[in-house]
Amino acid sequence: MTVDYDAELARYNPLLHRAWDVQPNDRVLDVGCGVGQTTRRAARSAPAGSAVGIDVSEAAIARAEPLPNVDFVCGDAQTYAFEPARFDLAISRFGTMFFDDPVAAFANIARALRPGGRLVMLVWQAADRNEWYVEIHRALGSRADAGPDPFTLADPGVVEAVLGSAGFVDITLTDVAEPLYYGPDPGAALDWVRGFTSVSTFLSHQDPTAAAATLDRLRDVFAAHRAGDGIWFDSRAWLVTARRPVAAGAA
Repeated sequence: MTVDYDAELARYNPLLHRAWDVQPNDRVLDVGCGVGQTTRRAARSAPAGSAVGIDVSEAAIARAEPLPNVDFVCGDAQTYAFEPARFDLAISRFGTMFFDDPVAAFANIARALRPGGRLVMLVWQAADRNEWYVEIHRALGSRADAGPDPFTLADPGVVEAVLGSAGFVDITLTDVAEPLYYGPDPGAALDWVRGFTSVSTFLSHQDPTAAAATLDRLRDVFAAHRAGDGIWFDSRAWLVTARRPVAAGAA
């Protein structure tokens, strides 16, 4: 049995859905939608509205299953030409930490929201507060930080400054913690983690003997985190909410 991104993050979905508070007529933008699980969930909560999912991954968008009131686009939310004031709500489940220019990206998202429109997103807290990151990188014997940094919005001060500069107001961060699912057994967890950019890059730079030893350490870590129904790691995130002002300069 395999694990995927949606399964890994499943425990976060209920609190995220409550925070969205999608209304029947809402038009929703899902930033970093992946294969569209969150987009479809939002669309089902807005039967008289619609949802658009956007992601830079062509492979993910190709796998996204549409609904009658859902559209998916492959693009970068930082620069994509959204229709101004089209959406009532912008959502994201760990999909907003990788922008080249965060202020420009969130300003673009703000322009896509109607005045008074809301932003609701999850972002990771600091690396040392996320067991999944600490344990995996300890097993690698290196920081192994190849690939995009998932912790760029870990500092509340940074989040508030970025969103404020992008034109958002009423910015709040709520501390949330849920376990992450890494599969039913250590073998499945190992297969999942070997697909991470940081892990695959690190392994590719090792000789076969060293790589085998690294994989053994990872397998041991996963075995130590096995609990009844699978492999679980603690995680900490910020639930961030904000809104576009009703009028320019309004608070």
